[in-house]
Amino acid sequence: MSLLEAGDAQFNPTSGAAVTLRAITKVYDNGVAALGPLDLNIRRGEFVSLLGASGCGKSTALRIIAGLTAPTTGDVQVAARSRHGIGFVFQEPTLMPWATVRGNVQLPLDLAHVSHSEAVARVDQALAQVGLTEFANVYPRELSGGMKMRVSLARALVTDPDILLMDEPFAALDEITRFKLNNDLLTLWRDLRKTVIFVTHSVFESVYLSQRVLIMTSRPGRIARDFRIDSAQPRGEDFRTSPDYAATCRDVSAALAQASGEGAAS
Repeated sequence: MSLLEAGDAQFNPTSGAAVTLRAITKVYDNGVAALGPLDLNIRRGEFVSLLGASGCGKSTALRIIAGLTAPTTGDVQVAARSRHGIGFVFQEPTLMPWATVRGNVQLPLDLAHVSHSEAVARVDQALAQVGLTEFANVYPRELSGGMKMRVSLARALVTDPDILLMDEPFAALDEITRFKLNNDLLTLWRDLRKTVIFVTHSVFESVYLSQRVLIMTSRPGRIARDFRIDSAQPRGEDFRTSPDYAATCRDVSAALAQASGEGAAS
């Protein structure tokens, strides 16, 4: 895996590729071929969704980008200032129950040995970004599922990452909460201009959020289609209820159904 850092002449935070995967494969020790060959190119500042059926390798691809899992073969290039330049929001909030919201969000800064005064300021900023300022001293058991996911998002943002990886973060939430968090995430993306790679199995969520929807085949996962969603920003309920949105969802759904029949059988 190649990580292009701030001191590297190739690193330019305003242009170029954020993530490049070339001929990536992943075969587990038990012989299961999860990915490949997978080719992917995501530009800085893009919001891209990986869409596919359960078990197609979406989460595996995300973990390879994050450096949490090594590919079996292939080349990975991630343009970030450092390892702290990648933020990861998991499917479950994975909060420490004995720590307050502030303590949970501050954890990455403590591990990076950031000074107390700087950590306090950065945690305050991250909590404000996700609308949790008033809940800084609350414990996870006192929060709803949506608020727990906001804490997880704040923890990912507190290091000011260049790239934000999100692994089906809203899948377990009710529809009203999910819609609200989708809107809030888009606002954060527009304000912060992070590169966001969002894993989901929801056609509707992927089309609503993304500039590009990458549809993956069944295992071993590959990119079957690359849909560009050209609707103007900012998006809101007008887009969600528009004929263009409905038509795009139908096209993406049809492509997903076709791709889900590909993969292991091909």
